[in-house]
Amino acid sequence: QAQLMESGGGSVQAGGSLRLSCAASGYTYGTYCMAWFRQAPGKERERVARIYTGTGTTHYADSVKGRFNISQDNAKNTLYLQMNSLKPEDTAMYYCAAVQSRRDVCSPSSADFRYWGQGTQVTVSS
Repeated sequence: QAQLMESGGGSVQAGGSLRLSCAASGYTYGTYCMAWFRQAPGKERERVARIYTGTGTTHYADSVKGRFNISQDNAKNTLYLQMNSLKPEDTAMYYCAAVQSRRDVCSPSSADFRYWGQGTQVTVSS
């Protein structure tokens, strides 16, 4: 059974940085769309970044482009999200998600991702 476990959340002042990690285990061989989603209270879950494991290609939401960086360490089976220049509006629960995919086409919808972590809270104060 595939499992994802996030870590690295916390509280930081605006302008600060955090790095989230997502440890993956139990996956079958193949290629995956892996993504970071976030959900703030009263808001829908949104995808902020994704990476396709087969090619390493990435995509970012406009709200985080230039500030966040998604990366993978295949040797450690770990996904990262480096978050710089954090803003109060980045405050949310952050989730790691994955879905197996044969092509570099990754849905922006949370409904299309099969595997989820439990989430890690990020709070940015002004």
